[in-house]
Amino acid sequence: MNNLLELYWTFVKIGCVTFGGGYAMLPILERELVEKRGWTTMDDLRDYFSIGQCTPGIIALNVSTFIGEKRGKLPGAIAATTGFLSAPIVIILIIAAFLTNFAELAVVQHAFAGIRVCVCVLIVQAVLRLWKGSVVDPFTLVLYLVIFALNAFGGLLPVKLPAAVLVLLAGAAGIAMSLHKAGKAGGKK
Repeated sequence: MNNLLELYWTFVKIGCVTFGGGYAMLPILERELVEKRGWTTMDDLRDYFSIGQCTPGIIALNVSTFIGEKRGKLPGAIAATTGFLSAPIVIILIIAAFLTNFAELAVVQHAFAGIRVCVCVLIVQAVLRLWKGSVVDPFTLVLYLVIFALNAFGGLLPVKLPAAVLVLLAGAAGIAMSLHKAGKAGGKK
């Protein structure tokens, strides 16, 4: 029971600072789950982010569910997910109740402009952290550049490839490279 309460309260605290989506949350999740609590490794957290990006829902919410399941099976997943959702729901309800009355005020608009800048910085920081652990050799660099080009310049192609297709292509390329390396290693024996 203590494990479930700890999961719940940890993710309540994380949910209180959920600004900018999943990628902006990566530094917070890393500090809280990897460095402070040791509940997961940075490599596993990157994997959770990758899977969370490919599954329906909010990335950080999916990550909380994965961590909760790892720590306490189904009850842990429910505790972590519920904890993560609790604070944002309350905060959103409060903001929604008051925002319509104050949204036109210059001070509120400037506050949102400042928040957007902060979120951009958090996302760039998350991208750099993911980059460091993901682009580790020439193959992954080439794969990154190809997927980036297909996504960034997809509008120039006759058909724009959906993100899910790019993820599947990248996964297939990774599997192909793994099989190629295994075949080379097997041939050298």
